[in-house]
Amino acid sequence: MRYIPHTEADIREMLRAAGADQVERLFDGIPKDLQLGRALNLPPAMGEEEIRAELSRLGAATDAGAGMISFLGAGLYRHYVPSAVSQLLLRGEFFTAYTPYQPEVAQGTLQVIFEYQSMIAGLLGLEIANASLYDGSTAMAEAALMARRVKKDRPEIVVSGGAHPQYLEVLDTFLAGMDERAVVVPVDSQSGLTSLEAVRKAISGKTAAVIVQSPNFLGCIEDVKGLAAAARDAGALLIQVVTEPLSLPLLKSPGSLGADIAVGEAGGMGIPIQLGGPLCGMFATRMEFLRQIPGRLVGRTADVDGEPGFVITLATREQHIRREKATSNICTNSGLMMLAATIYMTLMGPAGMRETARRCAARARALSGEIGRLKGWALRYPTPFFDEFTVKTPVPAREIIAAGAAQGLVAGLDLGRFDPARENELLLYTSELTTRAGMDRLLSLFRQF
Repeated sequence: MRYIPHTEADIREMLRAAGADQVERLFDGIPKDLQLGRALNLPPAMGEEEIRAELSRLGAATDAGAGMISFLGAGLYRHYVPSAVSQLLLRGEFFTAYTPYQPEVAQGTLQVIFEYQSMIAGLLGLEIANASLYDGSTAMAEAALMARRVKKDRPEIVVSGGAHPQYLEVLDTFLAGMDERAVVVPVDSQSGLTSLEAVRKAISGKTAAVIVQSPNFLGCIEDVKGLAAAARDAGALLIQVVTEPLSLPLLKSPGSLGADIAVGEAGGMGIPIQLGGPLCGMFATRMEFLRQIPGRLVGRTADVDGEPGFVITLATREQHIRREKATSNICTNSGLMMLAATIYMTLMGPAGMRETARRCAARARALSGEIGRLKGWALRYPTPFFDEFTVKTPVPAREIIAAGAAQGLVAGLDLGRFDPARENELLLYTSELTTRAGMDRLLSLFRQF
């Protein structure tokens, strides 16, 4: 079927059946002042081959990243994707699947979701995990709302300023129009870390949860254990955000550090970077909060013959229960992305993921050390990091990035985009795909300033 399948005769027949003489009559229920009142400003219709040629032309004109060497992370991390991931995603039973409402015909999908939940719970060090969130930012916001449900009559969320700025914007959007509010605690200007004392001062009897990202947006590894203790002492929950999932095989898990809820982005595991998405949100928590987790949970059981079977065990979205009792009204089964992450974790295994993480960290240490020896350059924070770090630049970072683009390099992220006071700070990322030749080209660029 083509993208516009209806002929003029089809349209006339449908209008006749609907009792309307023209298409515009179908919109009579919309107030006139809200209607456009004119035709859309679109070019004439084209045939399929013309469309393909035009899209190819536009793609070639905008594909600025083709063939470029990238040191950009900042929430989206490029890692090796085994070829098997994309091939298995193309299987028809997965590619066309939606929510597995009928377990008798969706055992494969349900089993994959169960296995994903099990692996994510293991990575995050908590007892239960769901498979229902779009990305890391919405997962963080959903965690804040969940904390509010758990801690009734506590409308405040204390959040570290070290969280991804765009995650903070999503949180503000979720809380807009509600009684809840977010209190942002800036990171320390010297260490790049969330000040434990500042968090203690910000926490009150109205605080439902403290949110901290680690490694944070500047690349620094936070004192999650200390922050969890501070939250617990005040009767609040601790939510840890992880935007780089490959940090988890090397760092202590959020659960082991005292996090009550752990969320993050699974996009680095088997999901290639493609125009910012699609992505896959991770969400795990303690068993005691089972009925407050957003989305749905798949469980394993046995059928009448004693054979293992999989079912949707808990579903708390508004599709399944009364809206006022729902824990979320946007979550769905991000099936293909969840499947990609599951295949990736299965193929790599614990040893493969740990080795990948070690390579990422080793390249970051090597590059940061060499940058630190360049005249006018310095590592911005004397704090442990994983595969991403901030450097102090001798000129505004935007000038370096512009020069890099002209030389086929994506030279990190200009932090001045988010804070004008940081215009001379550059956020850099390395992965197992970063080569020695690529690092040499970046260092050559930096020596020009």
